[in-house]
Amino acid sequence: MDMLLFSLNRDTNMPLYEQLYEGIKEAIIHQKIAVGEKLPSKRRLSDFLNISQTTIELAYAQLLAEGYIASKPRVGYFVEDIAELPFIEKTITHTPDTPKKHTYKIDFSPGKIDEDSFPFTIWRKYAKDLIDLHSKELLQIGDRQGEYELRSQIASYLYQSRGIHCTAEQIVIGSGTEQLMPFILRLFNQASIALENPGYSAIPRNQLDHAVIPVDVDADGLLVDQLEKTEANLVYITPSHQFPTGAVLSAARRAQLLKWAAGKVSRYIIEDDYDSEFRYIGKPIPALHSLDQNEKVIYMSTFTKSLMPSLRVAYFVLPPALLARYNEIFSYYSATVPRFDQHILAHFMKDGHFSKHLNRMRKIYRKKHDKLLSILTKHYPTIGVSGDVAGMHILIQVPHSKDEQELQKIAKENDISILPLSNYLLTPVQAEFPTFLLGFGGIPIEEIEAYVDALMMAWSIRKN
Repeated sequence: MDMLLFSLNRDTNMPLYEQLYEGIKEAIIHQKIAVGEKLPSKRRLSDFLNISQTTIELAYAQLLAEGYIASKPRVGYFVEDIAELPFIEKTITHTPDTPKKHTYKIDFSPGKIDEDSFPFTIWRKYAKDLIDLHSKELLQIGDRQGEYELRSQIASYLYQSRGIHCTAEQIVIGSGTEQLMPFILRLFNQASIALENPGYSAIPRNQLDHAVIPVDVDADGLLVDQLEKTEANLVYITPSHQFPTGAVLSAARRAQLLKWAAGKVSRYIIEDDYDSEFRYIGKPIPALHSLDQNEKVIYMSTFTKSLMPSLRVAYFVLPPALLARYNEIFSYYSATVPRFDQHILAHFMKDGHFSKHLNRMRKIYRKKHDKLLSILTKHYPTIGVSGDVAGMHILIQVPHSKDEQELQKIAKENDISILPLSNYLLTPVQAEFPTFLLGFGGIPIEEIEAYVDALMMAWSIRKN
Protein backbone atom coordinates (compact mmCIF):
# COMPACT_ATOMS: atom_id res chain seq x y z
CA MET A 1 0.00 0.00 0.00
CA ASP A 2 1.31 3.41 -0.90
CA MET A 3 -0.05 5.55 1.94
CA LEU A 4 -2.91 5.87 4.42
CA LEU A 5 -5.24 8.83 4.01
CA PHE A 6 -6.82 9.74 7.35
CA SER A 7 -8.09 13.01 8.72
CA LEU A 8 -6.63 13.69 12.17
CA ASN A 9 -8.35 16.33 14.29
CA ARG A 10 -5.91 18.19 16.54
CA ASP A 11 -8.70 20.21 18.16
CA THR A 12 -10.31 17.28 19.97
CA ASN A 13 -9.52 15.63 23.31
CA MET A 14 -9.05 12.25 21.60
CA PRO A 15 -5.29 11.53 21.31
CA LEU A 16 -3.87 11.40 17.78
CA TYR A 17 -2.74 7.78 18.17
CA GLU A 18 -6.28 6.76 19.08
CA GLN A 19 -7.70 8.60 16.06
CA LEU A 20 -5.18 6.86 13.80
CA TYR A 21 -5.91 3.46 15.39
CA GLU A 22 -9.67 3.93 14.89
CA GLY A 23 -9.18 5.02 11.28
CA ILE A 24 -7.02 2.04 10.32
CA LYS A 25 -9.27 -0.39 12.22
CA GLU A 26 -12.38 0.86 10.42
CA ALA A 27 -10.59 0.66 7.07
CA ILE A 28 -9.64 -2.98 7.77
CA ILE A 29 -13.15 -3.90 8.97
CA HIS A 30 -14.77 -2.32 5.91
CA GLN A 31 -12.18 -4.02 3.65
CA LYS A 32 -10.78 -0.76 2.37
CA ILE A 33 -7.37 -2.27 3.08
CA ALA A 34 -6.94 -5.78 1.74
CA VAL A 35 -5.86 -8.82 3.76
CA GLY A 36 -2.09 -9.27 3.52
CA GLU A 37 -1.48 -5.68 2.49
CA LYS A 38 1.56 -4.04 4.05
CA LEU A 39 1.03 -0.89 6.11
CA PRO A 40 3.38 2.08 5.56
CA SER A 41 6.51 2.23 7.69
CA LYS A 42 6.37 4.38 10.79
CA ARG A 43 8.87 6.84 9.33
CA ARG A 44 7.00 7.28 6.02
CA LEU A 45 3.62 7.63 7.68
CA SER A 46 5.10 10.08 10.19
CA ASP A 47 6.35 12.30 7.37
CA PHE A 48 3.11 11.98 5.41
CA LEU A 49 0.71 12.79 8.27
CA ASN A 50 3.08 15.19 10.05
CA ILE A 51 2.85 13.34 13.35
CA SER A 52 5.48 11.69 15.52
CA GLN A 53 6.66 8.12 15.06
CA THR A 54 5.66 7.55 18.70
CA THR A 55 2.05 8.29 17.80
CA ILE A 56 2.16 5.79 14.94
CA GLU A 57 3.89 3.15 17.07
CA LEU A 58 1.16 3.43 19.72
CA ALA A 59 -1.56 3.04 17.06
CA TYR A 60 0.17 0.07 15.41
CA ALA A 61 0.79 -1.54 18.81
CA GLN A 62 -2.92 -1.41 19.66
CA LEU A 63 -3.89 -2.86 16.26
CA LEU A 64 -1.31 -5.60 16.74
CA ALA A 65 -2.61 -6.41 20.24
CA GLU A 66 -6.19 -6.71 18.95
CA GLY A 67 -5.25 -8.94 16.03
CA TYR A 68 -5.99 -6.57 13.14
CA ILE A 69 -2.38 -6.63 11.91
CA ALA A 70 0.64 -8.90 12.22
CA SER A 71 4.29 -7.96 12.52
CA LYS A 72 7.09 -9.52 10.52
CA PRO A 73 10.50 -8.68 12.02
CA ARG A 74 12.55 -6.32 9.82
CA VAL A 75 9.82 -6.38 7.18
CA GLY A 76 6.84 -4.47 8.56
CA TYR A 77 3.17 -4.71 9.52
CA PHE A 78 0.59 -6.61 7.45
CA VAL A 79 -3.22 -6.72 7.56
CA GLU A 80 -4.58 -9.92 9.10
CA ASP A 81 -7.63 -11.91 8.05
CA ILE A 82 -10.21 -10.78 10.62
CA ALA A 83 -13.05 -13.05 9.47
CA GLU A 84 -12.64 -15.29 12.51
CA LEU A 85 -12.57 -12.51 15.08
CA PRO A 86 -15.76 -12.87 17.15
CA PHE A 87 -16.38 -9.14 17.54
CA ILE A 88 -16.30 -8.32 13.79
CA GLU A 89 -19.63 -8.25 11.96
CA LYS A 90 -19.47 -10.51 8.90
CA THR A 91 -21.73 -8.23 6.88
CA ILE A 92 -21.72 -4.52 7.58
CA THR A 93 -24.79 -2.78 6.23
CA HIS A 94 -24.83 0.39 8.29
CA THR A 95 -22.44 2.31 10.49
CA PRO A 96 -24.44 4.00 13.26
CA ASP A 97 -23.62 7.53 14.29
CA THR A 98 -21.40 7.78 17.35
CA PRO A 99 -23.56 8.94 20.25
CA LYS A 100 -22.57 12.30 21.64
CA LYS A 101 -21.25 12.38 25.18
CA HIS A 102 -23.95 13.66 27.49
CA THR A 103 -23.27 17.04 29.09
CA TYR A 104 -24.79 17.18 32.54
CA LYS A 105 -26.51 20.27 33.90
CA ILE A 106 -24.58 19.81 37.15
CA ASP A 107 -21.12 18.25 37.03
CA PHE A 108 -19.17 17.37 40.19
CA SER A 109 -16.34 15.70 38.26
CA PRO A 110 -12.94 16.22 39.97
CA GLY A 111 -11.15 17.05 36.71
CA LYS A 112 -12.95 20.32 35.99
CA ILE A 113 -11.19 23.70 36.30
CA ASP A 114 -12.44 27.27 36.61
CA GLU A 115 -12.75 28.23 32.94
CA ASP A 116 -13.61 31.91 33.53
CA SER A 117 -10.32 32.60 35.32
CA PHE A 118 -7.95 31.46 32.56
CA PRO A 119 -5.70 34.31 31.27
CA PHE A 120 -6.81 34.09 27.64
CA THR A 121 -5.43 37.51 26.66
CA ILE A 122 -1.88 36.73 27.79
CA TRP A 123 -1.94 33.20 26.36
CA ARG A 124 -3.25 34.52 23.03
CA LYS A 125 -0.42 37.08 22.89
CA TYR A 126 2.28 34.41 23.24
CA ALA A 127 0.56 32.21 20.66
CA LYS A 128 0.31 35.12 18.21
CA ASP A 129 3.95 36.12 18.73
CA LEU A 130 5.14 32.58 18.01
CA ILE A 131 3.16 31.95 14.84
CA ASP A 132 5.25 33.87 12.32
CA LEU A 133 8.34 33.39 10.16
CA HIS A 134 10.70 33.98 13.10
CA SER A 135 9.51 30.67 14.57
CA LYS A 136 9.67 28.63 11.38
CA GLU A 137 12.19 26.24 12.94
CA LEU A 138 9.36 25.02 15.20
CA LEU A 139 7.83 23.34 12.15
CA GLN A 140 10.58 20.72 12.38
CA ILE A 141 10.61 17.82 14.84
CA GLY A 142 12.12 18.91 18.15
CA ASP A 143 14.00 17.20 20.95
CA ARG A 144 12.49 13.83 21.84
CA GLN A 145 12.48 14.76 25.54
CA GLY A 146 10.66 18.02 24.85
CA GLU A 147 11.83 21.56 24.18
CA TYR A 148 14.90 22.48 26.21
CA GLU A 149 13.48 25.92 27.02
CA LEU A 150 10.39 24.41 28.63
CA ARG A 151 12.38 21.76 30.47
CA SER A 152 14.62 24.49 31.90
CA GLN A 153 11.61 26.43 33.12
CA ILE A 154 10.14 23.31 34.72
CA ALA A 155 13.44 22.56 36.48
CA SER A 156 13.55 26.11 37.86
CA TYR A 157 9.90 25.92 38.97
CA LEU A 158 10.43 22.57 40.73
CA TYR A 159 13.40 23.93 42.66
CA GLN A 160 11.54 27.04 43.80
CA SER A 161 8.18 25.45 44.57
CA ARG A 162 8.91 21.84 45.53
CA GLY A 163 12.56 21.86 46.64
CA ILE A 164 13.55 19.48 43.85
CA HIS A 165 17.09 19.69 42.49
CA CYS A 166 17.22 18.49 38.89
CA THR A 167 18.49 19.54 35.47
CA ALA A 168 16.66 20.02 32.19
CA GLU A 169 18.44 16.89 30.92
CA GLN A 170 16.59 14.75 33.50
CA ILE A 171 13.13 15.92 32.39
CA VAL A 172 10.96 14.19 29.77
CA ILE A 173 7.81 15.90 28.49
CA GLY A 174 4.79 14.01 27.15
CA SER A 175 1.09 14.36 26.49
CA GLY A 176 -0.32 13.22 29.81
CA THR A 177 0.32 10.77 32.63
CA GLU A 178 -1.37 7.98 30.68
CA GLN A 179 1.20 8.32 27.91
CA LEU A 180 4.25 8.77 30.15
CA MET A 181 3.61 5.85 32.52
CA PRO A 182 4.27 3.18 29.85
CA PHE A 183 7.51 5.03 29.01
CA ILE A 184 8.67 4.72 32.60
CA LEU A 185 7.67 1.07 32.87
CA ARG A 186 9.66 0.19 29.75
CA LEU A 187 12.79 1.15 31.65
CA PHE A 188 12.30 -1.89 33.89
CA ASN A 189 12.35 -5.50 32.80
CA GLN A 190 9.73 -7.79 34.35
CA ALA A 191 8.71 -5.15 36.85
CA SER A 192 5.91 -5.67 39.35
CA ILE A 193 4.24 -2.36 40.17
CA ALA A 194 2.26 -1.59 43.30
CA LEU A 195 -0.66 0.84 42.93
CA GLU A 196 -2.64 2.63 45.60
CA ASN A 197 -6.07 1.12 46.28
CA PRO A 198 -8.16 3.16 45.67
CA GLY A 199 -6.03 5.03 43.19
CA TYR A 200 -5.73 6.92 39.92
CA SER A 201 -7.94 5.15 37.39
CA ALA A 202 -6.55 6.65 34.17
CA ILE A 203 -3.42 4.48 34.22
CA PRO A 204 -4.12 1.78 31.59
CA ARG A 205 -3.43 -1.13 33.94
CA ASN A 206 -5.00 -3.73 31.65
CA GLN A 207 -2.68 -2.69 28.82
CA LEU A 208 0.57 -3.07 30.75
CA ASP A 209 2.80 -6.13 30.64
CA HIS A 210 3.56 -5.71 34.31
CA ALA A 211 2.16 -7.43 37.38
CA VAL A 212 -0.11 -4.97 39.20
CA ILE A 213 -0.28 -5.26 42.99
CA PRO A 214 -2.92 -3.28 44.90
CA VAL A 215 -1.83 -1.75 48.21
CA ASP A 216 -4.42 -0.23 50.53
CA VAL A 217 -4.40 3.32 51.86
CA ASP A 218 -5.71 4.79 55.10
CA ALA A 219 -5.82 8.25 56.67
CA ASP A 220 -1.99 8.38 56.64
CA GLY A 221 -1.64 7.30 53.02
CA LEU A 222 -0.16 4.14 51.52
CA LEU A 223 0.25 1.19 53.91
CA VAL A 224 3.98 0.71 53.49
CA ASP A 225 3.93 -2.32 55.80
CA GLN A 226 1.64 -3.99 53.27
CA LEU A 227 3.91 -2.95 50.39
CA GLU A 228 6.94 -4.49 52.09
CA LYS A 229 5.24 -7.90 52.06
CA THR A 230 4.85 -7.87 48.27
CA GLU A 231 7.28 -8.67 45.46
CA ALA A 232 6.84 -5.20 43.90
CA ASN A 233 9.94 -3.34 42.80
CA LEU A 234 8.01 -0.25 41.66
CA VAL A 235 5.32 1.70 43.47
CA TYR A 236 3.14 4.45 41.99
CA ILE A 237 2.02 6.87 44.67
CA THR A 238 0.37 10.29 45.15
CA PRO A 239 1.91 11.14 48.54
CA SER A 240 1.15 14.86 48.89
CA HIS A 241 -2.58 14.46 48.18
CA GLN A 242 -3.62 10.87 47.62
CA PHE A 243 -6.09 10.47 44.79
CA PRO A 244 -8.94 10.07 45.39
CA THR A 245 -9.03 9.90 49.22
CA GLY A 246 -7.05 13.11 49.85
CA ALA A 247 -4.83 11.43 52.46
CA VAL A 248 -1.33 12.84 53.02
CA LEU A 249 1.48 10.31 53.40
CA SER A 250 2.74 10.76 56.97
CA ALA A 251 6.35 11.65 57.72
CA ALA A 252 6.98 8.23 59.28
CA ARG A 253 5.68 6.42 56.20
CA ARG A 254 7.67 8.68 53.88
CA ALA A 255 10.84 7.65 55.65
CA GLN A 256 9.73 4.01 55.62
CA LEU A 257 8.95 4.16 51.90
CA LEU A 258 12.30 5.74 51.01
CA LYS A 259 14.04 3.07 53.10
CA TRP A 260 12.09 0.38 51.21
CA ALA A 261 13.24 1.80 47.86
CA ALA A 262 16.86 1.99 48.98
CA GLY A 263 16.74 -1.68 50.05
CA LYS A 264 17.25 -3.04 46.53
CA VAL A 265 18.86 -1.65 43.38
CA SER A 266 15.79 -2.55 41.31
CA ARG A 267 13.32 -0.64 43.48
CA TYR A 268 11.98 2.79 42.55
CA ILE A 269 9.15 5.09 43.61
CA ILE A 270 7.02 6.89 41.01
CA GLU A 271 5.74 10.04 42.71
CA ASP A 272 2.77 11.71 41.00
CA ASP A 273 2.51 15.27 42.34
CA TYR A 274 -0.55 16.10 40.26
CA ASP A 275 -2.07 18.99 42.27
CA SER A 276 0.48 20.11 44.86
CA GLU A 277 -0.17 23.77 43.99
CA PHE A 278 -3.55 23.86 45.75
CA ARG A 279 -3.36 23.29 49.50
CA TYR A 280 -5.76 24.95 51.95
CA ILE A 281 -4.83 23.67 55.41
CA GLY A 282 -1.35 23.82 56.97
CA LYS A 283 2.00 24.26 55.26
CA PRO A 284 2.84 22.90 51.79
CA ILE A 285 3.77 19.21 51.87
CA PRO A 286 7.35 18.68 50.61
CA ALA A 287 7.74 16.48 47.58
CA LEU A 288 8.95 12.97 48.35
CA HIS A 289 11.67 13.55 45.74
CA SER A 290 13.07 16.45 47.79
CA LEU A 291 13.63 14.08 50.75
CA ASP A 292 15.27 11.33 48.70
CA GLN A 293 19.01 10.95 49.35
CA ASN A 294 19.47 7.84 47.19
CA GLU A 295 17.97 9.00 43.86
CA LYS A 296 15.21 6.37 43.96
CA VAL A 297 12.24 8.64 43.16
CA ILE A 298 10.90 9.28 39.66
CA TYR A 299 8.91 12.51 39.98
CA MET A 300 5.85 13.15 37.79
CA SER A 301 3.50 16.09 37.42
CA THR A 302 1.19 17.80 34.96
CA PHE A 303 -0.29 21.18 34.03
CA THR A 304 -3.80 19.69 33.92
CA LYS A 305 -4.94 21.23 37.23
CA SER A 306 -2.73 24.31 37.31
CA LEU A 307 -3.54 25.48 33.75
CA MET A 308 -5.95 23.42 31.66
CA PRO A 309 -6.68 19.73 31.00
CA SER A 310 -6.70 20.22 27.22
CA LEU A 311 -3.07 21.43 27.12
CA ARG A 312 -1.93 17.80 27.50
CA VAL A 313 1.49 18.60 28.94
CA ALA A 314 2.93 16.36 31.64
CA TYR A 315 6.48 15.44 32.56
CA PHE A 316 8.68 13.20 34.66
CA VAL A 317 12.11 13.67 36.23
CA LEU A 318 14.44 10.69 35.90
CA PRO A 319 17.18 9.88 38.43
CA PRO A 320 20.61 10.12 36.72
CA ALA A 321 21.08 6.35 36.94
CA LEU A 322 18.12 5.79 34.55
CA LEU A 323 19.02 8.43 31.96
CA ALA A 324 21.38 6.24 29.93
CA ARG A 325 18.79 3.47 29.67
CA TYR A 326 16.10 5.96 28.68
CA ASN A 327 18.31 7.37 25.90
CA GLU A 328 19.04 3.86 24.67
CA ILE A 329 15.42 2.67 24.56
CA PHE A 330 13.81 5.86 23.24
CA SER A 331 16.53 7.03 20.85
CA TYR A 332 14.09 7.01 17.90
CA TYR A 333 11.10 8.60 19.66
CA SER A 334 9.76 12.10 19.06
CA ALA A 335 8.09 14.39 21.60
CA THR A 336 4.31 13.96 21.61
CA VAL A 337 3.49 17.57 22.55
CA PRO A 338 3.44 20.16 19.71
CA ARG A 339 6.49 22.42 19.81
CA PHE A 340 4.40 25.58 19.57
CA ASP A 341 2.45 24.61 22.70
CA GLN A 342 5.67 23.90 24.55
CA HIS A 343 7.15 27.30 23.68
CA ILE A 344 3.97 29.18 24.57
CA LEU A 345 4.06 27.52 27.99
CA ALA A 346 7.80 28.15 28.39
CA HIS A 347 7.40 31.88 27.69
CA PHE A 348 4.35 32.02 29.96
CA MET A 349 6.44 30.57 32.80
CA LYS A 350 9.62 32.56 32.08
CA ASP A 351 7.82 35.91 32.27
CA GLY A 352 6.24 35.09 35.62
CA HIS A 353 2.65 34.63 34.43
CA PHE A 354 2.45 31.03 35.59
CA SER A 355 3.27 31.99 39.18
CA LYS A 356 0.78 34.86 39.08
CA HIS A 357 -1.90 32.57 37.68
CA LEU A 358 -1.27 29.98 40.40
CA ASN A 359 -1.50 32.61 43.15
CA ARG A 360 -4.80 33.81 41.75
CA MET A 361 -6.24 30.30 41.33
CA ARG A 362 -5.24 29.34 44.90
CA LYS A 363 -7.42 32.16 46.19
CA ILE A 364 -10.32 31.26 43.89
CA TYR A 365 -10.26 27.54 44.71
CA ARG A 366 -9.82 28.25 48.43
CA LYS A 367 -12.98 30.38 48.41
CA LYS A 368 -14.89 27.62 46.60
CA HIS A 369 -13.47 25.00 48.94
CA ASP A 370 -14.42 26.98 52.07
CA LYS A 371 -17.91 27.75 50.80
CA LEU A 372 -18.57 24.10 49.95
CA LEU A 373 -17.47 22.93 53.40
CA SER A 374 -19.53 25.67 55.06
CA ILE A 375 -22.68 24.59 53.18
CA LEU A 376 -22.22 20.92 54.05
CA THR A 377 -21.42 21.61 57.70
CA LYS A 378 -24.30 24.05 58.22
CA HIS A 379 -27.07 22.50 56.15
CA TYR A 380 -26.15 18.80 55.79
CA PRO A 381 -24.42 17.77 59.04
CA THR A 382 -25.12 14.05 58.48
CA ILE A 383 -22.85 14.06 55.43
CA GLY A 384 -19.30 13.04 56.31
CA VAL A 385 -16.42 14.95 54.72
CA SER A 386 -12.79 13.91 54.24
CA GLY A 387 -9.85 14.64 51.93
CA ASP A 388 -10.46 18.37 52.28
CA VAL A 389 -6.93 19.69 52.90
CA ALA A 390 -5.99 20.24 49.26
CA GLY A 391 -6.95 19.81 45.62
CA MET A 392 -10.19 20.47 43.74
CA HIS A 393 -12.45 17.78 45.18
CA ILE A 394 -13.49 16.39 48.53
CA LEU A 395 -14.92 13.03 49.56
CA ILE A 396 -18.41 12.85 51.00
CA GLN A 397 -19.78 9.89 52.95
CA VAL A 398 -23.55 9.59 52.54
CA PRO A 399 -25.57 7.71 55.20
CA HIS A 400 -28.30 6.24 53.03
CA SER A 401 -30.33 3.08 52.58
CA LYS A 402 -29.28 2.91 48.91
CA ASP A 403 -25.80 1.90 47.72
CA GLU A 404 -23.34 3.87 45.56
CA GLN A 405 -24.61 2.58 42.23
CA GLU A 406 -28.23 3.36 43.08
CA LEU A 407 -27.36 6.85 44.30
CA GLN A 408 -25.27 7.54 41.19
CA LYS A 409 -28.16 6.40 39.00
CA ILE A 410 -30.57 8.72 40.82
CA ALA A 411 -28.14 11.61 40.32
CA LYS A 412 -27.89 10.89 36.59
CA GLU A 413 -31.67 10.79 36.29
CA ASN A 414 -31.63 14.32 37.73
CA ASP A 415 -28.96 15.42 35.21
CA ILE A 416 -26.19 15.40 37.84
CA SER A 417 -22.77 13.80 37.29
CA ILE A 418 -20.97 12.51 40.38
CA LEU A 419 -18.40 9.71 40.68
CA PRO A 420 -18.39 7.02 43.41
CA LEU A 421 -15.20 6.06 45.22
CA SER A 422 -15.64 2.48 43.98
CA ASN A 423 -14.70 3.67 40.47
CA TYR A 424 -11.10 3.92 41.67
CA LEU A 425 -10.77 0.57 43.45
CA LEU A 426 -8.50 -2.18 42.12
CA THR A 427 -9.89 -4.66 44.63
CA PRO A 428 -13.00 -4.27 46.82
CA VAL A 429 -12.62 -2.26 50.03
CA GLN A 430 -15.46 -2.22 52.53
CA ALA A 431 -16.80 1.27 53.28
CA GLU A 432 -19.23 2.15 56.05
CA PHE A 433 -21.28 4.48 53.83
CA PRO A 434 -21.58 5.19 50.08
CA THR A 435 -18.72 7.55 49.27
CA PHE A 436 -18.45 10.02 46.38
CA LEU A 437 -15.97 12.50 44.92
CA LEU A 438 -17.42 16.01 45.01
CA GLY A 439 -15.42 18.16 42.59
CA PHE A 440 -15.81 21.92 42.90
CA GLY A 441 -13.13 23.38 40.61
CA GLY A 442 -15.39 23.98 37.62
CA ILE A 443 -18.46 25.19 39.52
CA PRO A 444 -19.09 28.97 39.69
CA ILE A 445 -18.87 29.99 43.34
CA GLU A 446 -22.33 31.56 43.25
CA GLU A 447 -23.80 28.21 42.08
CA ILE A 448 -22.19 25.91 44.66
CA GLU A 449 -25.05 26.01 47.16
CA ALA A 450 -27.72 25.46 44.49
CA TYR A 451 -25.76 22.54 43.02
CA VAL A 452 -25.30 20.86 46.41
CA ASP A 453 -28.98 21.42 47.25
CA ALA A 454 -30.03 19.83 43.94
CA LEU A 455 -27.88 16.75 44.64
CA MET A 456 -29.18 16.33 48.17
CA MET A 457 -32.77 16.84 47.05
CA ALA A 458 -32.31 14.11 44.44
CA TRP A 459 -31.11 11.80 47.22
CA SER A 460 -34.01 12.88 49.49
CA ILE A 461 -31.66 14.35 52.09
CA ARG A 462 -33.31 17.30 53.83
CA LYS A 463 -31.63 20.68 54.22
CA ASN A 464 -31.34 22.09 57.77
